[in-house]
Amino acid sequence: MKENKLAELSMAFSVDIINLVKYLKSKHESIISNQIGRSGTSIGANIHEAQYAQGKKDFVSKLEIALKEASETGYWLELLHRTNYIDEQSHKTLSAKCASLRVMLIASCKTAKENAK
Repeated sequence: MKENKLAELSMAFSVDIINLVKYLKSKHESIISNQIGRSGTSIGANIHEAQYAQGKKDFVSKLEIALKEASETGYWLELLHRTNYIDEQSHKTLSAKCASLRVMLIASCKTAKENAK
């Protein structure tokens, strides 16, 4: 059940990231938009892949990759805010969603590792 919630939240976040990328491209920003587009949508893709993992190690590996991508996405969001491509409210909203995904991913990885023992 927790993985379904994680999958749903990561899909919604991916949609937010795609919309952000569209906005950034309309402002002729291509460097960060390409980076955040890849890392932000990769979170959900790896969570989806984890649902069809070939074992516990593969499952944990996919979730850990998603966690790394979420961390990278947080960096890009901060950079976009500091360079005035996104306002304070957009930054807070997207960063909070990204942080929630990280918290859930950390908990899921911890649980999966404990269950594998």
